[in-house]
Amino acid sequence: MCRNIRLLNVDPPAAKEEIRDAALQYVRKISGITHPRATTEEAFSHAVDEITSVSSALLASLGRTSKPRSPA
Repeated sequence: MCRNIRLLNVDPPAAKEEIRDAALQYVRKISGITHPRATTEEAFSHAVDEITSVSSALLASLGRTSKPRSPA
């Protein structure tokens, strides 16, 4: 596992932008692609969207009730 992956705090919950940034970081790490080509852009973006959605659902299921942080 990459040591540079930044953990998202759950209290207060991560902001939507932070969740998407984490998903992007994961897709870049797992695919080995930092800047997709035109031929892979759609698949890359779809993966980021899917991981963002699943991650948001996970965090919502944890039942945190505090207010989200504002992005730095």
